[in-house]
Amino acid sequence: MTLKNITIIGTSHISIESIQEVETEILTKKPDIVALELDKKRFVSLIGPKRKIKLSDIRVLGVKGFLFNLIGSYIEKKLGQLVGVSPGSEMKKAIQLAHEHKIKVALVDQEISVTLKRLSKAITWKEKFTFVKEIIKGFFVKDKLVKKIDLRKVPSEKIINEMMKRVKKSYPSIHKVLIEERNHIITNKLKNLQELHPDKKILVIIGAGHKNEVIKLLSRD
Repeated sequence: MTLKNITIIGTSHISIESIQEVETEILTKKPDIVALELDKKRFVSLIGPKRKIKLSDIRVLGVKGFLFNLIGSYIEKKLGQLVGVSPGSEMKKAIQLAHEHKIKVALVDQEISVTLKRLSKAITWKEKFTFVKEIIKGFFVKDKLVKKIDLRKVPSEKIINEMMKRVKKSYPSIHKVLIEERNHIITNKLKNLQELHPDKKILVIIGAGHKNEVIKLLSRD
């Protein structure tokens, strides 16, 4: 999707298809700036030695934020192992190509510690109970929506919309903090970037679940 001088692609963080799309877009579009759904900490962890999650992180993230980070990292790692792709490989490919072609990199996401702190405060007991119930249910019943997903590819817009609706209904606090709030932050950072560089071509690489809403928010202006 191209909007003024901004091109937006939605990726899956463990998809082989996303790595290929990022490479194609950068090499064919030749952007002046690559904007990534990363903050400084996640940027450093991608290009540097892998940092393990420590118990001392609880002081920064809160207990619930720490546990959510731990569980999320574990699930993403296991899914990545199924397709042979490390989580965030499409972002790593973008960083590598930007370095090789002397393209500026911009980080447009909220700091991860802030997001997890917000999540720790917002998540309700009902959502935690629902989360545990769905994990247990998953051992016995195969979800119809999950069956439609090919981990090697970016899910279709129809599947993404179904997933977003389901998350919003079952986990409204999680949806608000992880999706809605970050959509606004990403959009505002892109607007600032556009104002600073009105004549530069900007390629935005964000998760597929953020893409449509960010486009809507940008289109309002």
